[in-house]
Amino acid sequence: MTPFPAQDLGHGITCLDTLQERPGMACCYLLERGDDLAFVEAGTSPGVPRLLAELDARGLARERVRYVIVTHVHLDHAGGAGLLLSQLPQAKLVVHPRGARHLIDPSKLIAGATAVYGAEAMAAMYGEIVAAPTERVIAPGDGESLPFGNGELQFIDSPGHARHHFSVWDAESRGFFTGDTFGLSYRDFDDAAGPWLIPTTTPVQFEPEAWYQTLDRYLSYAPRRMYLTHYGEVDQVLLLAERLRAGIIRYVALARGLAQAPDRHQAIKAALRADLLADLAARGHRMPVAQVDALLATDLELNAQGLGVWLDNQKGSA
Repeated sequence: MTPFPAQDLGHGITCLDTLQERPGMACCYLLERGDDLAFVEAGTSPGVPRLLAELDARGLARERVRYVIVTHVHLDHAGGAGLLLSQLPQAKLVVHPRGARHLIDPSKLIAGATAVYGAEAMAAMYGEIVAAPTERVIAPGDGESLPFGNGELQFIDSPGHARHHFSVWDAESRGFFTGDTFGLSYRDFDDAAGPWLIPTTTPVQFEPEAWYQTLDRYLSYAPRRMYLTHYGEVDQVLLLAERLRAGIIRYVALARGLAQAPDRHQAIKAALRADLLADLAARGHRMPVAQVDALLATDLELNAQGLGVWLDNQKGSA
């Protein structure tokens, strides 16, 4: 696969394709401020050589990397964290307090992914999951900041997609690194109206009410841009936040409406597909349906699974 080219976003921020499944599906960000470097997101272990090669190609010493920051511990974001850390002698791994133990001892992450995908597919997608040394892990609390360059990076708890999720506020760019809590916006779907965006309800901690509060908190900072892991920088923040909120509301309604369906998972998946196709059609997209299906197959499957888990949790708490 040929990755999307590295993209200079200004403010010392470079977007790098981590080549997960296909080009343009997932990225990380290389930050350079003064003498300091940081990676936001680590991708998967098979993608780590690409990140290191970027440093080498630009003549950036690995010793300058101060932080490897992961927004949450889902393996497409954090699977390569331990391996990347092992190649960056001065770096600290920065992770949500709820997720730190899973990167220090990744056995539960490995077991969970292996149960879902099988050992062979797990190895192909994620490679070796390397443990992070405890003494090199930082778990900042909500609102805490860490020094970086001549400024700082602030970490805010941002549940809705996962409880072990934080977002990173960068005052210099007036942008948030949002992981998955500002949805998915693949560049393949950009058009004259701007980015297209959908929620990601991946198992197992989709919580719509918490997500609405996270969106409100984002907007309280008056951000000018959001840096998504899937994929890249987006602006039009107010408009996209409202579209994301509306999408979550629709997803909740369709899941509830199909809670008693005979084949609930397939019914939810079909309803999600119909929803996104209708949304694209309303924007005037002419992408062939087969191409849409190919680009979004993984996300449709995971979103349907996550909504199913959420429905089960609602029954358990009733």
